[in-house]
Amino acid sequence: MARSLRVLVAGGGVAGQALAYWLVRGGHRVTVVERFPALRATGAQVDLRGQGIEAVERMGLLDAVRDELVDEAGVAFVNASGKARATIMANTSGRGRQSLTSEYEIMRGDLVRILHDASREGAEYAFGLSVDGFTQDEHKVLAHFSDGSSGEFDLLVGADGQGSRIRRAILPDGFDPYWRVGIHMAYWFVPRIASDGDIRDTYMVPGGRQIMRRSHNAAETQVYFVMREASEEASAIHREPVERQQEFWAGRFRGAGWQTERFIEGMKASPFFYSQEILQVRTDTWSQGRVVLVGDAAHCASPYSGMGVSGGLVGAYVLAGEINRHPDDLPAALANYDAVLRPFVDEIQAEVNPRILRLGMPMTRRAIDAFLSATALACFLHVPDFVARHSKKDRGGDWRLPESPVPFRPRGR
Repeated sequence: MARSLRVLVAGGGVAGQALAYWLVRGGHRVTVVERFPALRATGAQVDLRGQGIEAVERMGLLDAVRDELVDEAGVAFVNASGKARATIMANTSGRGRQSLTSEYEIMRGDLVRILHDASREGAEYAFGLSVDGFTQDEHKVLAHFSDGSSGEFDLLVGADGQGSRIRRAILPDGFDPYWRVGIHMAYWFVPRIASDGDIRDTYMVPGGRQIMRRSHNAAETQVYFVMREASEEASAIHREPVERQQEFWAGRFRGAGWQTERFIEGMKASPFFYSQEILQVRTDTWSQGRVVLVGDAAHCASPYSGMGVSGGLVGAYVLAGEINRHPDDLPAALANYDAVLRPFVDEIQAEVNPRILRLGMPMTRRAIDAFLSATALACFLHVPDFVARHSKKDRGGDWRLPESPVPFRPRGR
């Protein structure tokens, strides 16, 4: 019989839980540690595309995802009075590629809960606990936890996001894994009002700024402030206390028009507030010895790729498959993981083109008007719909998922 490995997964998000799902079904003993005191089932709207949809389907969870989908019909570009100048609808034809809105839009918290329900039966979860350090040799990894305890494992997996502490420990000192595009984003929830529909609204403001509004249920609306800025202050603000972050974003957008004041006022009472720099994680290696990275810790593609969550699901799928096929030869498993997944990651990261992003975030009123006029004409001629339906590939390209990490067994059997 193949060897059963003791695997420690640091991070209980999308990629960490998806990996646990597949490793448990491969016969391994999996422990997932999450530094938050409970399941982190929060966050804004995410989408599934291309190979990410297929990965969920192979887990037997596509119906569960469909049951939680957000009703978002498309994206509108609006003026200061809220009138749509151009609208790009979701591609629901079942062919081609997804448009700005995916056919599979879901709240991050709902996806996390679905993955947790699917993986917790065989995996051990420990909340309020993190990996503070580790040592390793050719036989084991000794992990040191935040509560002072330690544990021995055959493999440590860093699934701890784009700011991964595990990644920092295995990369050379001074190495910067971040590829920046000079864009920053903050998002939070406000109470929904009658005019908040099922179309995502995008309002463009001079100075390379955008405001987006999208509603995911009958009571709440998501707000996104996005801006082009290369200052040190903008890069540093994401590490400041939430109150300071909110002051920063309010200062950058106050007086911008449309519903800006409503959104700024709603910051204070929002159940959460998140501020981040848009970046990608790019490294030449995803493993060192018996330590390996997965998801955003390995290859964050950024929200503008449209494949961040899908990339995490696919990465977990590929890593689990190689471990399950080579449990007695981890060096081979981890080398194969890199070789198989790297072309897919290169493809989805290449979707982010800073020049194109800057075109979509004009600096002047004249440039904004030109963008809206061109987009309105393209929509009138049905160009976005035609391009989406007749595209030969989605954002993950022609890369195909490998064979299943384990023989498929529906849940409950």
